[in-house]
Amino acid sequence: MIIRDGQYQKAKEFLVAHQKAPGMTPSQRTELLVYYATCCLRLGNVDKGISTLEQQFRKTQTGLLYQTLGYMYVEKYDLANRPDFSAAEATETEAAEGSAAEETDTTVNPPEESPAAQEEAKLSPEEEWAAGEKKAEDFIRQSVEYDDEDSICLDNLGEFLYRVRGDRAGAKEWFDKAIAIKESQIDTLYFLSRYDLEAGNRDAALEKLEKAAAGRFSPLNYANPEMIRQEIDTLKGAAKA
Repeated sequence: MIIRDGQYQKAKEFLVAHQKAPGMTPSQRTELLVYYATCCLRLGNVDKGISTLEQQFRKTQTGLLYQTLGYMYVEKYDLANRPDFSAAEATETEAAEGSAAEETDTTVNPPEESPAAQEEAKLSPEEEWAAGEKKAEDFIRQSVEYDDEDSICLDNLGEFLYRVRGDRAGAKEWFDKAIAIKESQIDTLYFLSRYDLEAGNRDAALEKLEKAAAGRFSPLNYANPEMIRQEIDTLKGAAKA
């Protein structure tokens, strides 16, 4: 109830205080951690939410963890969140050159690193990001294999392809599968309305958005009530014009 009221910091503190409540079952423990991770996400610390659920997933695999962790991976690797690696690389190069200029020449020929040491060298930020994306996609596809009738996992795969890979054509297959299982799923309706708008079918998009607006939103929805309502108002205004 506190989370649904948008008081994420208060809810997080409550969960921490009660994480060792006596008599808690494994299922309740998983649910508590999902709530905690949700608070982390909405407080701007998606990495903490992901690490919390990854740790729990190593102990037990459940549909709830597949659903929630899969969605958090999408949120983390959304194209909108992708860093500008070219700018970061330029900054690192300048810093390295400055540092080298300040060093005294105490070693003329430093020893070469062994091939093994070179292989263990830290990945560049861009390589690390790409590896994270691959890990996320593998996990989300695994979730669909775990339960190919889980509408949330199907939607997660659609969103990953749409929001992370930019593969709108590939994403639609999974959105269609998700909506066939749960026709009222808010995010799936929202993304399917994007295809209607691209095809110039505003009536079909409006129908989906109005159905989404009537749903029960959660903090793990990509689309929020304000976003949906604004789009409905825009489409209705355009129709009147």
